[in-house]
Amino acid sequence: MKKGDVFEGRVLRIDFPNKGIVEAEGERIVVKNALPGQMIQGVLTKKRRGTCEGRLLSVVEPSSLEDKSRACPHSGLCGGCLYQGLPYAEQLAIKRAQVKALLDPVVEEESYVFEGIKGSPLERGYRNKMEFSFGDEVKDGPLALGMHKRGSFYDIVSTPHCQIVHPDFCRILESAREYFAGLEAPFYKKLSHKGYLRHLLVRRAVKTGEILVALVTTTQKEWLEGVGPCETDAPAQGVPEARESRKAEAEPAYLTEQAVLEGFAKKLRALTLEGTLAGILHTKNDSLADVVQSDGTDILYGQDYFYEELLGLRFKITPFSFFQTNSLGAEVLYRTVREYIGDTKGQVVFDLYSGTGTIAQILAPVAEKVVGVEIVEEAVEAARENAARNGLANCEFIAGDVLKVVGDLKDKPDLIVLDPPRDGVHPKALGRIIDFGVKRIVYVSCKPTSLARDLAVLQERGYRAERICCVDMFPFTGNCEVVALLTSVFT
Repeated sequence: MKKGDVFEGRVLRIDFPNKGIVEAEGERIVVKNALPGQMIQGVLTKKRRGTCEGRLLSVVEPSSLEDKSRACPHSGLCGGCLYQGLPYAEQLAIKRAQVKALLDPVVEEESYVFEGIKGSPLERGYRNKMEFSFGDEVKDGPLALGMHKRGSFYDIVSTPHCQIVHPDFCRILESAREYFAGLEAPFYKKLSHKGYLRHLLVRRAVKTGEILVALVTTTQKEWLEGVGPCETDAPAQGVPEARESRKAEAEPAYLTEQAVLEGFAKKLRALTLEGTLAGILHTKNDSLADVVQSDGTDILYGQDYFYEELLGLRFKITPFSFFQTNSLGAEVLYRTVREYIGDTKGQVVFDLYSGTGTIAQILAPVAEKVVGVEIVEEAVEAARENAARNGLANCEFIAGDVLKVVGDLKDKPDLIVLDPPRDGVHPKALGRIIDFGVKRIVYVSCKPTSLARDLAVLQERGYRAERICCVDMFPFTGNCEVVALLTSVFT
């Protein structure tokens, strides 16, 4: 076979996170997003040094594991979920096998206990945060609001029936899309860097039902120009309707951004939701990168935070602060972390990459002191407020990069919790962490390949894996959390 050839083959297995292994014409070909047991048609995109990669063209025959009646209507178009149509038990079995296959070559099987995988309490509607994108599904098509189309950097698929979020998310998404489509508001185009609408961030607490919505736009207002001043009461009848009525009266029909935003907030507040709107925000973002960030945020309604509860503690969450995206799954994860850590009475615990301080505060009641380090200052402020609100006086949170800060910490830890971002721990930071010489390290990983890499270093420096467990925080997707307990061979 050569590059460009079309092939058919059966998917033998799927390696982490989405690499289907297909056997065709005597070759093993990696095809992303193909499920075990499917007969697929693909095209060979790369062949080099015995490695073949292909792109999925179509599913010729579904897997015997699939049940299309269970699949999301956006399945196959939206790039968000991989395992739609697979029973949840099968998803868990696949993830368990994937993680074990990654870890066994790194950790001697006899030296640790692999404790399988714990499922999410909610299989559907579990996510408490979504970052939807504005765009179009086809060039110059109608306004779309949802997720990136699978395999595309530019095309957006509207997802009003998404199954991994609460229905309130879908109601808010559709309301926003209809409102701005009626205004003919332009979305931000990544190539020309022109346009107004960028993202819609929605966060909803599972325990409290509080909802925070942030509309993310550029500061470009040219699309509003040329139509004369707009009355501030335009939102009373809805901006699109007001705009049409003024056109009919042949009046100057300038819209102001304030009127547009007030109309947007009013439309959301009129929705019938199971939860309650804690706040509606307008966030400005002129970054050239396709990221959700704030260059300034205004409150259109309510407040710029909401509350969630985990394991009896209450947490204040701001628009861009890190918080686990599956609240009930996070309780399973943190119970596992607490179990792996064991006795902390009279001990100093370092919680590195601490986010909003969730793990630190869960450990604080049974530790002498917990020190959290987090690079995002907004998250650190939230962690301090949360600790005070929960009556925890033995938590200290430091804003800074773990690599730069960890060597200057005044306390000496008795044990360390690592919960790094997807890329794992910076090699230099990992060396400095190991130098503390603590007896126990609990590593919480959201990317098993990064964990496997860091485990190799930890073992070289005198730690051994004792217990490892998977926690599925992301049903229907290819991702999974892993918790590992490492103990020092020198203490």
